[in-house]
Amino acid sequence: MGKRNAGFSTRCIHAGEMNDQFGSVHTPLYDTSTFSFSSTEKMLDVIEGRKLGFLYTRYGSNPSITNVELKLASIEQAEDALVFSSGMAAISSTLLAHGERGVICVGEVYGGSWELMFQQLKALGRKVEFLDAEDWQGLNHHLSQGLSLVYFETPSNPLLHIIDIAEVCKLAHQHDAIVAVDSTFATPVNQQAINLGADIVIHSATKYLGGHSDLTGGMVAGSKTMLAPIKIWRKNLGQCMAPETAHLLARSLSTLEVRVKQQNTSALRMAQLLQNHPAIEQVYYPGLENFTGYGIAKRQMSGFGGMLSITIRGGAGAAVKMVDALKLFAIAPSLGGVESLVSQPSLTSHRDLTATLRAERGISDNLIRLSIGLEDPDDIGNDLLQALMQI
Repeated sequence: MGKRNAGFSTRCIHAGEMNDQFGSVHTPLYDTSTFSFSSTEKMLDVIEGRKLGFLYTRYGSNPSITNVELKLASIEQAEDALVFSSGMAAISSTLLAHGERGVICVGEVYGGSWELMFQQLKALGRKVEFLDAEDWQGLNHHLSQGLSLVYFETPSNPLLHIIDIAEVCKLAHQHDAIVAVDSTFATPVNQQAINLGADIVIHSATKYLGGHSDLTGGMVAGSKTMLAPIKIWRKNLGQCMAPETAHLLARSLSTLEVRVKQQNTSALRMAQLLQNHPAIEQVYYPGLENFTGYGIAKRQMSGFGGMLSITIRGGAGAAVKMVDALKLFAIAPSLGGVESLVSQPSLTSHRDLTATLRAERGISDNLIRLSIGLEDPDDIGNDLLQALMQI
């Protein structure tokens, strides 16, 4: 079942399912590396696309992989989707496939994405320009110079900056450029980037799509034409998701909407709880009415997500004290799981940036990122308040 008029949770559960001859209610795991044929003719029918079939798992030609890709395409309201071994694999293949004439990175991004663009892409001779989120003049200038791919996150990691997807797409498409949006923090529950005009939407499936901190993966969705060159890079770089991971991801997607909606509710409650606390300088959460991007977020998102960041009065030492005093939150990188996690971006996700670059991007040493899980909201709030009392 993959009809676009079906409800979101219905598509999460039923889209892409391939029931076997024994009546399994979901697609079984095919931990198969290669698939055989009764004749050369039948093999060529599959290779050349005349008949549906499967060939070789490294190519993504495996029922478990196809199942979750069809499911993700339906969830994102896209024509097609590809799954990868990690979120960075999804990002790198996209930038390599569509950034030949140059990449424009708008706003702040995950440290690994920044490093890939600033170091590896430039080492390959690719032109990369970095712009502030509000630098519309600079964006128009670089697009007029022929740069072919606009890449950004919204909400961004870790300051939750919001970028107007529709406006960026409108400007980029006037110059025949492609727009790729990393929507990991938003999730497809809260934001439908394809429907807002994006050509490509990217997720680290490790985060909310997986949702249980037990898999590593990435995905890209868009039109078949847009994904065709990305698929070639995935194949030849060996970046395809393993069938076991795809099977686990399909399982996790069944509960995506109920998980994310609860995390939306709990995160908003935590942001409201913390915004006037005397130990906190600032709360970064797009669901707060005084947040800079609130108006855009309200227009392009149906929920504000499970992530928030805070800055602590007293500098880095106070931030470490607060983090170490938390009892319910686990000190760990990553995000989007059922358990609440806490991290300091200057020590984890953005550690490889120089202190100067971190300062320029607003990644201060007293910045703390919170991934709100599915624990009882009272327990989450009480843990945050008791930890703040220790600084």
